[in-house]
Amino acid sequence: MAEAGLSAAEQAAVKARAAELREEKKNAGAAAKREQARQGVLDAIEVMSGHDRDLARRFHAIITEEAPQLEPKTWYGMPAYSLDGKTLCFFKASAKFGVRYATFGFSDVANLDNGDLWPTDFALVEFTPEVEQAVRVLIAKAVN
Repeated sequence: MAEAGLSAAEQAAVKARAAELREEKKNAGAAAKREQARQGVLDAIEVMSGHDRDLARRFHAIITEEAPQLEPKTWYGMPAYSLDGKTLCFFKASAKFGVRYATFGFSDVANLDNGDLWPTDFALVEFTPEVEQAVRVLIAKAVN
């Protein structure tokens, strides 16, 4: 005659599977949030005016190439990129703030320390090859 219920091994297997399913659900939720945040950044870029949009697109591409570990999110309606849930760098469109140039900057999370004084925000007028290289170097330094 068979015993009623599950054996200890079967119970352990069921518990393990339940834990796996909970983890999958949690990860799926996190993945959906990351994708929603990424899309929010892309949407924020697309509603910018011409030149701001071009600069923001290029900035976004550089970030994703140089620091794929950064997670895109919007920050005050502007594109930003976080490390371990904390904003590391951001882009600000000129039109949104009524200034003559776009800016990108870094928070105190960025690893840019250089003695007693260092810049954290930069005016961005055009992405020349030299400017792009400088931005790449700053991003790489900021995340290391």
